[in-house]
Amino acid sequence: MKFHGVLFFPVTPFAADGSLDEERLAQHIESGVAAGAGGVFVACGTGEFHALSTEEIERATRVAVQTTAGRVPVLAAAGGPTPVARDQAARVERAGADGILLLPPYLVSAPQQGLVRYVEEVIAATDLPVVFYQRGTARLSAETAAEIAALPGVVGFKDGIGDIERMHRIVRAVRAVPGTEDFQFFNGLPTAEMTAPAYQGIGVELYSSAVFAFAPEIALAFHRALAEDDDALVSRLLDEFYGPLVALRDEVPGYAVSLVKAGVTLRGLDVGGVRAPLIDPTPEHIARLAELLDHGLEVAAA
Repeated sequence: MKFHGVLFFPVTPFAADGSLDEERLAQHIESGVAAGAGGVFVACGTGEFHALSTEEIERATRVAVQTTAGRVPVLAAAGGPTPVARDQAARVERAGADGILLLPPYLVSAPQQGLVRYVEEVIAATDLPVVFYQRGTARLSAETAAEIAALPGVVGFKDGIGDIERMHRIVRAVRAVPGTEDFQFFNGLPTAEMTAPAYQGIGVELYSSAVFAFAPEIALAFHRALAEDDDALVSRLLDEFYGPLVALRDEVPGYAVSLVKAGVTLRGLDVGGVRAPLIDPTPEHIARLAELLDHGLEVAAA
């Protein structure tokens, strides 16, 4: 399983009664794949993994698999308490996913060997390839990362911490392990475009783009500009769209998801609001998002 291009993390649409809206999820995923997504990561962070039942994760995965119809890889999330993560991994495999994004164990701070044990126990429940997501309670040393990378079935690391030195040490340690030539590293920070140039400098080329969920034109323009060393366009998009978007996002905890859902609705597909404990953006914030979106689209088109 090899990824290229912009990675798409769809939101999870909810109907008026709060239930999972499979039809709109299919529409949302189809739109992203048609726009040029390099892979679909369903029911993950942007998809409100924290607020979905295990059964809903399985249903969302099945919708993604059916909608993509083999055009791009589909990964879905598992994580939290070990028995729950094992159940989620088995369900995601049953739904036809191509892989799993393994989120951290729930709440507890574990020793490094405990994190290895967590990965071992979850991957034992599935034959699918696994990308391990370093964030929250899961902070790996370079040595632990190399040990996890050597486990059968672990094919990648996604970083959600943002410690460049730590990640550089991890990349170097993993690359020193024989047989990891195809191992993949992902920048998984919120609004990853802001840090994509820095991560590229340490050998982390792939990143997840929440912006792609509601403005694929902007996300693809940035990705092309970065790949082609178009520093002028990279700088303009960072200064005039991504930077102001991050400033708005940081005003309210949870807006890394809430603003994305609002953006999808602004672009014409009503995906509903977010589930607790997140809150929906205020009308003022939605208006600011709409202005940013319009300007970002103008910059991308130019």
